[in-house]
Amino acid sequence: MAADKDVKQQKDAPKKEGNWFTNFFKKIGKAFYNMYHELRKVTWPTKSALINYSLVVLVFLVVMGVIIGVFDVGASWLVRLITG
Repeated sequence: MAADKDVKQQKDAPKKEGNWFTNFFKKIGKAFYNMYHELRKVTWPTKSALINYSLVVLVFLVVMGVIIGVFDVGASWLVRLITG
């Protein structure tokens, strides 16, 4: 009876396939496989939309750079005024 329980426990135990080294690379390969298939589902923008979005981002960066630069110059001027 005890032998039957041992056999049953061995069947229920998860099986280890290979060692941790090969499993590590299998998991990495599976991640890239899944990523490839997910990227196939993406709706990519057209060339004109991509250029338009890029220009909007660049204009925003320039405007924010100017605003931050003005604040920096103003703060520097204020510190020089206070410290004399």
